[in-house]
Amino acid sequence: MAIEIERKFLIANESWRANVERSEPIAQGYLVGAHALRDGRARASVRARLVGDQAWLNIKAATGGIARTEFDYPIPVADARTLLASMCDGVLEKVRHHVRVDGVLFEVDEFNGDNHGLIVAEVELPTIDATFPRPSWLGREVSTLTRYYNVNLIVHPYRQWSAAERAAEDAAC
Repeated sequence: MAIEIERKFLIANESWRANVERSEPIAQGYLVGAHALRDGRARASVRARLVGDQAWLNIKAATGGIARTEFDYPIPVADARTLLASMCDGVLEKVRHHVRVDGVLFEVDEFNGDNHGLIVAEVELPTIDATFPRPSWLGREVSTLTRYYNVNLIVHPYRQWSAAERAAEDAAC
């Protein structure tokens, strides 16, 4: 069984851009209805993800927190494109930037489309209590705030967040 331990943070400033190693566009959509996941009627999310010339089917436990069961299976790119075009409740698009700090990889996701303006950094850890660097551009932690989960960004995109939701985010950073 695979366990993903991931911490997610808002971005406090743009200084991370100077250290980008590489960037890649990502398109992903959820096969298990995003509404069912948001309403708590699903035990797992099932998504198709397309990253350049590679694709995966991903199954992740629909639980909160920083540690969740997760499985990734490579699939043909043509299959991923078909799944995204015809079987998903929407497609989330972002550019993932790889930024290494003191040997630790941060994946900075810069969202497009209805989520344009949202930028988060994720770091995968070997254990829940593992230490990691805290660069100056790393803002408030949002690991347990489900509105920042990709599946929820399809149902309630960033551009639809109320002024109060955005103000709370800005004030915390």
